[in-house]
Amino acid sequence: MASIKEIRTHIKSVEQTLKITNAMFLISSSNLQKARKQLADVEPYFQKIGTTISDILHHSPEINHVFFDKRPHIPAEKRKIGYIVITGDKGLAGAYNHNILKLAEEKLRQSPNTSLFVVGQVGRSYFMEHGIPIDVEFLYTAQNPNVGRARDMSETMLELFRREQLDEVYVIFTRMVNSFQMEPTIHKLLPLDPDAFPQEEETSSYNRDVAYVPSVKAVMDRLVPGYVKGDLFGALVQSYCSEQNARMTAMNAADQNAEELLKDLSVQYNRARQAAITQEITEVSAGERAQRSKKEKEG
Repeated sequence: MASIKEIRTHIKSVEQTLKITNAMFLISSSNLQKARKQLADVEPYFQKIGTTISDILHHSPEINHVFFDKRPHIPAEKRKIGYIVITGDKGLAGAYNHNILKLAEEKLRQSPNTSLFVVGQVGRSYFMEHGIPIDVEFLYTAQNPNVGRARDMSETMLELFRREQLDEVYVIFTRMVNSFQMEPTIHKLLPLDPDAFPQEEETSSYNRDVAYVPSVKAVMDRLVPGYVKGDLFGALVQSYCSEQNARMTAMNAADQNAEELLKDLSVQYNRARQAAITQEITEVSAGERAQRSKKEKEG
């Protein structure tokens, strides 16, 4: 059995760990609420852009825009595919980073001509350690996603697609289905698919003529970058929310384990203390008997 001093030291160590995990849980909870509010504040704007693009496609079905070009003349084995992989900046979040990196590696193996774009320190470190080349490192932390970062990333991807350096662009991120379920997701960013913009039902009975000034193409040139930016921003925030939620779950489990360990250590400490007290009583009794026996012999 461990000594009383060893058990007491172990208890203090577990208590310190419990304080850290509890603090991390509270910080992640606060970050999660902030990120959700940030997404809720801008989501109506990006939804309106999507509605407008849907309206344009409905009233101008003949439009042939570069960002809708699927390039069917390029065979699958020669298509240049870009993957944006969003991970966290640190661990202690359960299987959050592992799951997204596993999905990314699987997709990279399936395509012969791939380009890798990484957000998050864990992803950068992982691909460098495994000798997987990173074409562009978006040197942003995964913390505190914002619209400005999404705009810079979307402009880079749109330019590469426009120059035909990429034929398809995907973003690999973690989608938070609910507080208990998070799933690694791959979402096609470019080219845009007209089927992803369903026609909304008319709210009025009158027929309307729609004119886009100066032209449909010019309007789409302005709208599509905004839509892609919104798509990327949503992926960044979803990933960040998933990371915080995964860390909350991991820290909550760590708290529970620490509390159980403290209970066990408390029992061990009490048993060791009781054994020490019993030993002391035994030694005192033995000494008292020895003294009594000595006096009887002398008398």
